[in-house]
Order: sequence, then C-alpha cells, then structure tokens
Amino acid sequence: MHSTSVLILVGVLGLALGALLAFFATRGRQNIDRTQELELRLKEANTRLEDFQQQVNEHFDQTAQLVNNLTQSYKEVHEHLATSAMRLSNQDIGRQMLEAGSGNLSDNDEHLSVFPPRDWAPTKGALSEDYGIEKEAQAPSPAPVNAINR
Repeated sequence: MHSTSVLILVGVLGLALGALLAFFATRGRQNIDRTQELELRLKEANTRLEDFQQQVNEHFDQTAQLVNNLTQSYKEVHEHLATSAMRLSNQDIGRQMLEAGSGNLSDNDEHLSVFPPRDWAPTKGALSEDYGIEKEAQAPSPAPVNAINR
C-alpha cells in the first residue's frame, strides 16, 4: 500500500506542477501578444498622424498659393483701372490710383486723414457718465452701530 500512495502522491504533484508550468507559459505568451498588439496600434496611430500632418502642410501650401494668386489678380485689376482712368479721365485721378495701388500715398491729401472713433463725451451730453442723474442733497447718515461693541 505504501508504494501505491506514493505513486498517487507523485502523480498529483506532477499534474499540479505541469498545470503550473502551463499557466506560466500561456501567461507569458499572452503578454507577448498584448505587447505586439499595442506596438501595432502605436505604429498605425503614428502613420495616421504623419498623414494628417502632411495633409495640413499641403492645405497651407495651397492656401498660400491661392492668396498669392488673389493678390496678383487684385494688382492687375487695380493697374488696369488706373491706366484706364489715366487714359479716359483726368490724369491726376489715374496717378492717384496708381500711387494708392503701390502704397505710396502722398502726405498732402487732407481728405485721407482718418481719426479713431470717440467713445467718450468731451462735454456734458448723452455719453457723459452723469447724464440723466440728478444729484440730491444727501443728509449725513447715522454712524453704523458696531455689533461687536454691544
């Protein structure tokens, strides 16, 4: 009987040890699979980010080119109007239009001076702080009683 119980005990211990080894082997494999999955997701996210950055760069490049084209078209239209004004009307008007298009406005044009809007009233008027408020003679109010001194 002694050898049978030892045999059973060795069999149970072998089975437990095998189960324990199998558990650790599969657990380690799951960690490897999880790591590979996370690395793959990270690579995909980086690829999408790089694609997005490339699209943004292309968008701003195209926008800059379109704005340059718009500016050039505006200059061409302005020059056309200025030369037509010189040819068809008073040459001084055409010269002024050409100067305005080049950004060289003369300083002697008094009608071009611009002043900022006034948001204050220099005299008593509708924008004055005390407009519509009538000051009454106020009697001196009694001194407040301090609750701590009671």
